[in-house]
Formats: sequence, structure tokens, C-alpha cells
Amino acid sequence: MRQPAETLNALRDHFGEAILMEQSTRDGIPTFWCSAARTPDILRQLKSDYRMLYDLTAIDERLRTHGPMQPAGDFTLVYHLLSCERNADLRIKVPLTGEYPHMASITRLWPAANWYEREVWDMFGISFDGHPDLRRILLPAYWEGHPLRKEHPARATEMGKFELSVEKQVQAEEALRIKPEAYGLSSRQNGTESMFLNLGPQHPGTHGVFRIAVQLQGEEIIDVVPEIGFHHRGAEKMGERQTWHTYIPYTDRIDYLGGVMNNLPYVLAVEKMAGIEVPDRVKVIRIMLAELFRIASHLVWYSTFFQDLGGLSPVFFMFNDREHFYEIITAITGGRMHPSWYRIGGVAQDLPQGWDKLVRNFIAYMRPRLKEYDRIIVKNSIFKIRTRGIGRLSLEQALEGGVTGPNLRACGIDWDLRKKRPYSGYEHFDFEVPTADGGDCFDRSLVRIEEIRQSLRIVEQCVNQMPDGPYKADHPLTTPPLKNKTLQDIETLITHFLGVTWGPVIPPGEVSMAVEGIKGNNSYYLISDGDIHAYRLRIRTPSFPHLQILPEMCRGLMLPDLLAILGNIDYVMADVDR
Repeated sequence: MRQPAETLNALRDHFGEAILMEQSTRDGIPTFWCSAARTPDILRQLKSDYRMLYDLTAIDERLRTHGPMQPAGDFTLVYHLLSCERNADLRIKVPLTGEYPHMASITRLWPAANWYEREVWDMFGISFDGHPDLRRILLPAYWEGHPLRKEHPARATEMGKFELSVEKQVQAEEALRIKPEAYGLSSRQNGTESMFLNLGPQHPGTHGVFRIAVQLQGEEIIDVVPEIGFHHRGAEKMGERQTWHTYIPYTDRIDYLGGVMNNLPYVLAVEKMAGIEVPDRVKVIRIMLAELFRIASHLVWYSTFFQDLGGLSPVFFMFNDREHFYEIITAITGGRMHPSWYRIGGVAQDLPQGWDKLVRNFIAYMRPRLKEYDRIIVKNSIFKIRTRGIGRLSLEQALEGGVTGPNLRACGIDWDLRKKRPYSGYEHFDFEVPTADGGDCFDRSLVRIEEIRQSLRIVEQCVNQMPDGPYKADHPLTTPPLKNKTLQDIETLITHFLGVTWGPVIPPGEVSMAVEGIKGNNSYYLISDGDIHAYRLRIRTPSFPHLQILPEMCRGLMLPDLLAILGNIDYVMADVDR
């Protein structure tokens, strides 16, 4: 694999002045600026080394005051490429000028670009020439404006009173009508008329507010068209109005089953940008709670997936197991599903007395339970019939579709950020990365089930090896700041007051930080303009590309297989829509 300097030199040798410059960033990811006209060719050249389009987003540069040395432009397109085989990232940035600029689509290069380009157009008004289906994806078709542009208000109170007129209601209902030609589908296949079935957005099998237009011949699936956006809440826009500290509770609501796992990439990104190093005790506490939430989320998936296949009892068993987990979370954080407990530079408070006994009891309780679930679920003949060979993904399809996490590891690659790029001290823990080779529903199930055991193993090490020390960093930008000196002089008291009310002022810069989330790679790409809040906050969630690849997993199967695949993917619609 070429080093960044070698990559830059090779690109300059091949593309000359189309490579505008190299940018230094706080996260150390090689970042190159390229001309818009040649970017598709440059990306095509890079694909042999970087097989995954990890993310694609944009930045409205027009109000930025502390930007780095970079080419002039009103907007910036950001392509984040990833090579799992070589464990390397590359960021390509493209300056665009004009009120509503254009860019060539790369959907023929990476299938994952389809939804990402639609999102950029929806949020910023940047068009992609040659895109097969450039329409809104997160907002309703009748929405006016593009919310992540700086002129768009961030609060509903700034937009005037909302009224749902009869005309708007009719328009909204008409937008939900299945129009096969609008999706590029033909109503006739092999001389036979197809049937189109609307599944959702209110359907228990979709596991959230999510709609699928299914084209059928009999019960055979010819094609499916996922429709998302019903759960969109403007999470990235809210990051531009909330202070660095007050945004933490919003992260909990992204993957709402992930709890503090959502806090982790955000606070790690802010800490990297601010140069904050947290104590070892903080690192281990964070890992322990994150892995406990991984176990709890996997239990929800495990039970509800088997329910989708017709088995009811495990839902009651595993939701009862989850209550034992919530006893720990309540004792430590005071919350349950959304404790919002991590802080910039540490955690909200130290562990309470008796926490270790609660955790040890949970570990001792869960291990025999998992053996029982193996007997009643994994070895169940119906479970095997409904999952083996169903929803198969090849490794090539998974990489080009942006698939990460257990869904990728079931395709035969041991890509796990906790091992490949250890963060928060994961390098000091002994655990295995479960993989499988079939890429079907059965293999994805085995990977997640084994992950529960490995997470228990990590949590047990946390209990046995919990270091002493403070629960937050001794740094002026930690939030809330340390209070031990606030009564000594007025300047320190003022600093404390400002830190609590406004929060820290993070130095200008940009950072992307990814963690091995519950459902896959979860990243926060933050840009600071030297203010008390983010200039741009981008959330790359695993569920978004996972749902986009749904059609490839379903074609040629039966209608009941679709519900099995939906339950097996393990997505959360808030994680998709943000």
C-alpha cells in the first residue's frame, strides 16, 4: 500500500494540476484537494486500492472564518475512501463554486454513492449529473430549501407556523403512491404482469418507520425499493446550534439501542481536536459500558429476529435478561436507554460503590443463558431452514456497498476497529473477532451471537483490571471543568462559569473519529471554526448503507425471506435517518 506522500506523487504524475493541494488535518487522514472536472477519474484510479466509499458529504463554506489554507469555493464535497484490507483511509475534497453547483455522479463506480449523493442534494442542493434517481431521500418531496445550507434556519420557531393544508395533505399522500416507472421498474416481467406490494411505513416487520415497495411475481421478489426519511430529525443541523457539550444527549438518540456507545465517537473526536488525553480509568469505564450496551442491543436483535421467524418465547426471556443489564446502567449513570453519561474529557461521575458486584453477577448470569439460547434457537431446525442461504452477500458486494460490522465480518473478513485501530485502550484487552464465510442470515447470526460472548469477556477484564485515578482529564477544555480551584480567584471562577454555561471553545480544525459500533462503523466528522459549537457535524452511521444494499440481498427470494433479511440486518431507523 502506498504511503500518503507516494499516493499524492502518483496522483500528480498521472493527473497533473488536477491535484490542487494536500491538507493537514488533526486526525492524520491523508487529505487531497482535487478539481471537480477530474475527480471521477481520480476516484476511479484510487478504487483499486480503496474498495469502499466509506462516506460522502458536503460542507457549506460560505460563513467559515477560520478555515485552513484551501482552494476557494462556496461548497466542498468530501469523499472518504476506506481500504479494509490495507487498514487505510483517504479523503478527497472538491471545491465547488456557485449558488447551486453541479458535480458528476460516481454511482457507476460505487453503488453506495446512490444514497449518499441523494442526501447531499437533499441537504445542500448540490446536483450530481448522471445520477439515476436524484430526488429527496430524508425530507418529503414537497420540502422547500436544503437544511444544511447556512441560510436555512436551525429551529422550527424561526420558520413560522406550520399548517397542514388540504393541498399539502393530498400532496403527501400522493408522494406515497407506488409509481413503478419512477423507480425505474417495469410492471411486466417475462410477459407477466407484476404485483407491487407496499410494506410499511407502519409494519412490525420493518422494525421502525420504514417503507418498502416490493415487486412480486407470485411470492417471488423481483425487486425492492427502500424508502427512508420518515424518522429524520435533523441531527446534523442541531449539531450546528448546540454547544459541544449540550450536543451529547442528541448522540444517544441516533442508534437508540446503543446508549453510551453513541457518545463515544463524538467525545473522542472532540477530544482529539482539542488535544485532550483522558486518564486510564476513564478509558476502561467507557469500554465497559460500551460493551455492556453492545450486549443489550444484540439481545434485542437476537430475540426479535427469532420472533420474525415465528418463535415468540425468546423475546420474553431476553427482554428479562436486559433488565439485569439496566440494573447496572441505572446504578452507574442514573439513566436507562439514553444515559448521555460520557463527557468531553471523561465521564459524568465516578463509579458508585458496589458497581463491580453488579457487573460480576450479570456476567455469571448471562453465560449459561447464552448456552440455553444456542439450544433453543441456533440448533432449531426451523431457524436453520429460514436463514441458511438467505440474504447472501459476497465480500465484493459488501465492500462496494459500504457494509461494516457483523454484516461485513460474516462475509469472511476480520475488519473490527477495536483490533485494527484500537481506541480508548482496546489494545490492552484480550478478545477474538468472530467471522464467518457464507455472508447469509445464518452466518450473520452466528457472528453476532459470538460477539455477545466476546463482549462479556471484555467486560470481565474491565472489572478485574479497573485502574484507580480520576474520572476526568485535568484539562481546561473538559466539560464540566474541574472545580477544585474555582474559589481561589475570580478569574478561575469566571472560567468555570463560562465552561458550564457556554461550554468549551474548541480550536479550529477538523477530525473524523470512528468506533466499532454495535451495528458497524460509526463515525463523527467534526469541523470547528473556533467557536462553542461545531461549524459542521457529520454522522456516518452503519445502518444507512446497510439498508441501501437490501435489494441485492432479496432479489429472487420469496416474500417471507424479505422479513427474515430485514430482521437479520439489525438496523435502527433513527440510525439511518438521523
